[in-house]
Amino acid sequence: MQPLASDQAWTLSSSIGLRPEPFGALAYHFESRRLVFLKTNDLVDLVRSLADHPTMNDALDAAGLEGRRRTSHLTALASLADAGVIELRSPIPAEATT
Repeated sequence: MQPLASDQAWTLSSSIGLRPEPFGALAYHFESRRLVFLKTNDLVDLVRSLADHPTMNDALDAAGLEGRRRTSHLTALASLADAGVIELRSPIPAEATT
C-alpha cells in the first residue's frame, strides 16, 4: 500500500459508481469492473465529502474523526486509493475562493 497524501486534495474517482448497501456501499469501477466494499456508512459519507474539502485531513476533521477511528479511516482510504476508488484532484486556486 502506498503512503497516503492526506494533506492533499482527494475526490471520488469519476470511474466509480457507489451503490448504497445496509453495511455501507459497493464501489464499482466502470473500467476494471472491480467491486470494492466500503464497510461502514461513516466511510461512505467521508468518501462522498472529500471533494468538499481542501485536503483529506480537512475532511477527516469535519467528520470529527480522531484517535483510532481516524487511523482506521486513513487505512481504509489508503486501500481505496490503491483500488482507484478515490484519486488526487487539483486544489481549487486561491483566487477562485475569494
